[in-house]
Amino acid sequence: MLLDVKNLKTQFKTKNGVVNAVNGVSFSVEEGEVVAIVGESGSGKSVTSLSIMRLIDRPGEITGGEIIFEGEDLLKKSKKEMQNIRGNKISMIFQEPMTSLNPVYTIEKQLCETLIRHKNLSKKDAAQEAVKLLELVGIPSPEKRVKEYPHQMSGGMRQRIMIAMALACSPKLLIADEPTTALDVTIQAQILDLMLNLKDKFGTSILLITHDLGVVAETADKVVVMYCGEAVEKSSVNELFAKPLHPYTEGLLMSIPKIDDEKNRLFMIDGVVPNPLDLPEGCAFSTRCVKCFDRCRKEKPQLVKVGDREVRCFLYNEEGEISNE
Repeated sequence: MLLDVKNLKTQFKTKNGVVNAVNGVSFSVEEGEVVAIVGESGSGKSVTSLSIMRLIDRPGEITGGEIIFEGEDLLKKSKKEMQNIRGNKISMIFQEPMTSLNPVYTIEKQLCETLIRHKNLSKKDAAQEAVKLLELVGIPSPEKRVKEYPHQMSGGMRQRIMIAMALACSPKLLIADEPTTALDVTIQAQILDLMLNLKDKFGTSILLITHDLGVVAETADKVVVMYCGEAVEKSSVNELFAKPLHPYTEGLLMSIPKIDDEKNRLFMIDGVVPNPLDLPEGCAFSTRCVKCFDRCRKEKPQLVKVGDREVRCFLYNEEGEISNE
């Protein structure tokens, strides 16, 4: 087991109350595996990834749980120890490369900073390695491009630079937060292919944060579906797409546009994600769920096992069978 997240809780204390952005989430990532965390905006996906990296700023705070990486709890590490882990053993590709890259430094300087810090290379060796990394991620004329600034590159190239920076020290775990959101479809496909090829080449595990189930179908081995800070379904990709268990997952899958269905309107889940400061008393999804019944409005469901899967829904009893209620 490379990463084992157990009952992770992250809160944000605001003047209006406490937001439980991540509320008892557990999942694991094996070596060489791609695990996707999916859900709408506000479901807690990105906060989960930032919690793993210990990058939660005030008023946010990790209040509970364990993040076991290579057998050690990251929550017990000092700031200095985490600095040595970030960018070295665990790397992250952030959502928007233009805000993640420093606009006043060349690509070479930004890549070399990581290589000198974590791999103890000389400036000359780091510069040569930077060119090799750009070549690795498919950037043409890498010797020329490495001297340029982020604004001189397209969105797709900037994302490739972010991947090159993330892979500079051959990390064990790569966290990719919406890596293709701002890119057009053809560039999206190229970036995903690049990530998977590099995963196969270096044996890197990937934690993919996304709202795009099409991306999940192409890339992931396992899926964690999140809603209002909680995992509502955990499954292998094949089983999830063959038979979603949770009504929310079902709604997400039905929302995917179908190329052969031009006559019908695109399906939408009714309503909106509830205010995190004013969640429903029972199941967080009860106000939007077409299968909701009385118990859903009064009690909070727990995760129950259904075969090799887990689901947070009263439609299934504690034995993992379809409930008669």
